[in-house]
Amino acid sequence: MIHDLRHVKAFLAAARIGNFTRAAAEMHISQSAFTVQIRQLEEALGVRLFDRGKRRVALTAAGRELLDPLERIIVEVETIVSNTRELSGLRRGIVKVAVLPSVAAALLPEAIRRFTSRYSGVVVQASDVVGERVLDAVKKDEVDFGIGSRIRADPELRMKPLLTDRMAAFVPRHHALARREALTLQELAAYPLIVTGKESSAREVLDKSCKREKAPLTIAWETNYMTTALGLVRAGLGVAVLPESAVTLENTAHIRRVAITRPVLSRRIDIIQRKDRTLSPAAGKLVEILHALATPPA
Repeated sequence: MIHDLRHVKAFLAAARIGNFTRAAAEMHISQSAFTVQIRQLEEALGVRLFDRGKRRVALTAAGRELLDPLERIIVEVETIVSNTRELSGLRRGIVKVAVLPSVAAALLPEAIRRFTSRYSGVVVQASDVVGERVLDAVKKDEVDFGIGSRIRADPELRMKPLLTDRMAAFVPRHHALARREALTLQELAAYPLIVTGKESSAREVLDKSCKREKAPLTIAWETNYMTTALGLVRAGLGVAVLPESAVTLENTAHIRRVAITRPVLSRRIDIIQRKDRTLSPAAGKLVEILHALATPPA
């Protein structure tokens, strides 16, 4: 077995130059050390690699047979080392993220802009999906990490807090609630509501709060996307209950946001990783930028 790549490099140098003394000088070691390396390689392989002459050395038949395979080993190892250095130096690579739509529209774009301005060789691929799908993508190793809300406890996942996202009511500009600063969940229950699907973390927060408060809701529309919910609000078809960050999704000039109190509805947004996985250097840097953006300045 070959235990040291220096032995292979010594063999290739001697084969190319045809002289141990000059090959040793090229490798910046003494001739005696060079000769030991060649001998150790021959012992490891169980064959004689060179016929030694007074002035030159020549490859044996076994040496000629091994020349190409050993050259390929060095090329492949050097390629691996080069690629690893590029990855660790954030000169190339891919970061895959599964993220809640509200975060994908609000926080993530600026994080990607800052990241790619520093590390232009690294590509960020983001999938905006509902809460359940964020967890599944992380668990199935489809992404490096997720940005989502804890829907259920899972021993395979590690959750690190990123931010707290409050829920609010979104009403048409001329709606009866448009002049209100805030309203309670019980007051909200009197209106036809537009909500996201049951797989979304925002819906999970709303349903649990309504159950605790014994506030039965009238759901007029259920949508997969918050942009659809806001479109329904603009058309006057109901009151939407969405994360406050939904205001960043599109032009909301014709929509008013009203805070929900008693109780305050909020969800914690986490960076989600598998416990048995280590983030790549690039993914780790993107997480750092996300935390910096999510943390308000002191």
